[in-house]
Amino acid sequence: MTATRFEELIRLLVEQDVEFVLVGGLAATVHGSAYLTYDVDVSYGRSTTNVEKLCRALVPVHPTLRGAPSGLPFRLDPPTVAAGLNFTLATNLGALDLLGEMQPFGSYERVAEHSERIELFGRSVQVLKLEALIEAKRAAGRRKDLLMIPELEALLELRKPTTD
Repeated sequence: MTATRFEELIRLLVEQDVEFVLVGGLAATVHGSAYLTYDVDVSYGRSTTNVEKLCRALVPVHPTLRGAPSGLPFRLDPPTVAAGLNFTLATNLGALDLLGEMQPFGSYERVAEHSERIELFGRSVQVLKLEALIEAKRAAGRRKDLLMIPELEALLELRKPTTD
């Protein structure tokens, strides 16, 4: 598996003006988590225009379905994305997960309501807020997500103003 080049994947999405929210492990890292992540997870807008921008951004990095049998025909194009929802991709820049819906929030629009704009790699990026990230990790319920929650809650606690 190719080591994920986080900055370059984010740059591709930002340069094509794709509507997305950074979620998952990289969002946790942005908020101060020490956990390592190996992919970029984004919630993406499913409007026709945004799906076209998303596909245009990713075609140059040759996306394939991660974990699918070798040689399985796949093309990331607007009809494919419109017919699907969530995609786990391998690209020339590493692993990328596209989430058309995400628990516990649902669509991109609902995820975006729980995000904030943060400077990342010199670009302004929508990132899931720490409180919402904790909710999402809890809703996912996977062992790796549940293990992150105590650290994320500690980071949230550190942000609270202290009273003397």
